[in-house]
Amino acid sequence: MAKMAMCVAMISIGGYIAFPTPFSPVLVTATTLALGVTALILPPRQTAVVILAWILLGAAGVPVFSGGQGGIGKLLGPSGGFFPGFLLGYVGASFLKGKSCDWKRYLLALIGAAFPLTYIFGIAYLMFVLGIEMWQAMTMAMFSFIPGDLIKAAAAALIGARLNRVLPR
Repeated sequence: MAKMAMCVAMISIGGYIAFPTPFSPVLVTATTLALGVTALILPPRQTAVVILAWILLGAAGVPVFSGGQGGIGKLLGPSGGFFPGFLLGYVGASFLKGKSCDWKRYLLALIGAAFPLTYIFGIAYLMFVLGIEMWQAMTMAMFSFIPGDLIKAAAAALIGARLNRVLPR
């Protein structure tokens, strides 16, 4: 339970480490780094509970989302599709991480599950909300974020592997 609580806190704090981009309504945050670490140090079911708890806290108005925002409006705004993508993608990464503390496998789990599902849901919802074409949504919410997401995934993989070596399972 303590690890789960710490993960909810870590994801919530990640939303405060954010900055806007001139080409997208989606903020660059440390949330995805925290979600990656969570998926790698918790089993899939606990990962799902942590992410759902974070989403419910934010939906209730607690300022845990990007830029210190909260409320239903954030879930229904242009970046709202990323939330179900986070849930499915990072739980999927938690399933794929395996039992050994191997940062390379962790990195592949994040790139193979978390990224595609997060982007698919985020882009589809952005297209719906803003009434834009897929290419425009991908330009706004994916292409420019890939380099940073790869760096955050590598950091999460390294942190996750080190934590799993020292934390009780």
